[in-house]
Amino acid sequence: MVALVAVTAAGRAAAGDLTRRWPTARLYPGRPRDAITAALADGVTGIVCFLATGATVRLLDGLLRGKDHDPGVVCVDEARRFAVALCGGHAGGANRLAEQVADALGATPVITTASDATGVSALDGFGAELGFTVEPGSELAAVGTAVLSGHPVALHADAVWPLPPLPPSVTTTITGAVDGGAVGVEGTVVASMHVTDRLLGAPPDGAGPRVVYRPPSLVVGVGASRGAPADEIDALIDTALAGAGLSPLAVTHLASVTAKADEVGLLEVARRRGWPLVVHPPQALAVVTVPHPSEVVRAAVGTPSVAEAASLLPASPPTGVPAVTAQLVVAKQVSAHATVAVARHRPRGRLAVVGLGPGDRRLLTPAARAELARARIVVGLDQYVRSVADLLPAGVTVLDSGLGDEQARAETAVAHARAGHAVALIGSGDAGVYAMGSPALDLADGSFDVVAVPGVTAALAAAALLGAPLGHDHALISLSDLHTPWERIVGRVRAVAEADLVVAFYNPRSRTRRHQLPAALDVLAAHRSAGTPVGIVTDAFRPGQRITVTTLGALTDRTATQDGAGGAGERERLLDLVGMTTTVVVGSSQTRLRAGLVVTPRDYTWR
Repeated sequence: MVALVAVTAAGRAAAGDLTRRWPTARLYPGRPRDAITAALADGVTGIVCFLATGATVRLLDGLLRGKDHDPGVVCVDEARRFAVALCGGHAGGANRLAEQVADALGATPVITTASDATGVSALDGFGAELGFTVEPGSELAAVGTAVLSGHPVALHADAVWPLPPLPPSVTTTITGAVDGGAVGVEGTVVASMHVTDRLLGAPPDGAGPRVVYRPPSLVVGVGASRGAPADEIDALIDTALAGAGLSPLAVTHLASVTAKADEVGLLEVARRRGWPLVVHPPQALAVVTVPHPSEVVRAAVGTPSVAEAASLLPASPPTGVPAVTAQLVVAKQVSAHATVAVARHRPRGRLAVVGLGPGDRRLLTPAARAELARARIVVGLDQYVRSVADLLPAGVTVLDSGLGDEQARAETAVAHARAGHAVALIGSGDAGVYAMGSPALDLADGSFDVVAVPGVTAALAAAALLGAPLGHDHALISLSDLHTPWERIVGRVRAVAEADLVVAFYNPRSRTRRHQLPAALDVLAAHRSAGTPVGIVTDAFRPGQRITVTTLGALTDRTATQDGAGGAGERERLLDLVGMTTTVVVGSSQTRLRAGLVVTPRDYTWR
């Protein structure tokens, strides 16, 4: 819940607007100090004060406990001009809340945390979306200052995680990396960061401040006889973890067999430690190869292993993916009534397929911006990478290439995602429409996560400029026959013509491909009247944008008048407007012109 605090009529009106937009927002009544106190007692996730920042600071005096506990606080001025993230920018979510409030009220978000101002990943939220936790006692402020100041900092990690980039002054060492070994740290460093599930000793004298992140890499498998005491299970887990030098903060969940889903002692251990209990059917456990199977266990629960097998299985095995992607680090430990094993799970890389839209920054989605900001590696056509270079954070690795290297780009992006990195594969328009999404995802093997960020594709951009030509059923067809036989393309055009669908042609004409568009238009003309509207849109929402509305007859008339005007001459003039950055939209038999706009009616009976 988000608490709203207001004392003036203007503030209450703004708060009312937010409550209408956000069902989880609530205006707290009473004096502002009392309202804030009540909100904190209720455990709200954020507080929006329609007050001056100075007044809010004084009201908060003595009420806050620390950034790891307090909700983010945002201040909005009386005129709704600014939404200021006052405190709890990262841990409390104030920065994000300020952006949401600004978006809802038409204000400007004001975010002053150093990492956001410089585009550097905030250390207190580093890896948070992957489930990282910060080891108590870590010196976040000191290490963060070193990173922001450009001082040499060492990052040590046990594995490659799909993390956002850090500045070049942070040198990374990967131990046991799956993509080719470690990168050494050279020179003297003033601070260090560690991503590990292993317990670390005290740093040596003079080592400088450090931050330790605990990744969600460990799964504790548990087998138990009926009535096994919680204290016994708890002690066995502690012994197993401590004996292997592993941190409990890196444990994601407890795992067992479905028969133990209601085991009281096991449920109590899960409650005490705050770890979910995940259970697997015995059939799934039985196919996992383990070093210590037991026929006695098989006879009892239907699988020769519970603790070891359950620790090796992911919580939700992806469909079609080999179930085991983990390594047993603590073999079965046995007590009187329980067994425990611990497995380390390999991080999954992340491939974001990102559509940049037609080129106008206003049409670049917030989701696309967020993916560009969190990607460690960006792969794309050189001209597309240049178009968003100013949005890429410091330390990002850019892998760009020219036209004709599409398959190589797809293979590169997938290889890095498979190795565990956070990768953004970018394309214009929508990256999944005649772009890089298809060749890349055709290589997917389930070993990495995939995120698709839609973009405004060429047909939609052109349609918006023309009016509403795609108002009813329509088709998209590429006229490029570089990789598709022309006979197959003609067959598709003929099918669209016979079905009376609006069609948007991609890749309609290039310097060397001249006949395809006229031939496709001739196929359509055999089924549609000469007056069928056609829109020709070049460089939609880019500099040099050009929009032409004509007819199918004008584009297919090969005759010329006696004085040389019209006919073939007009046809050639119109065809010369078409290039590789053009989208040609041909209407159906129902498409019409209204005040210069191309409209295809929905043809529904409205009730």
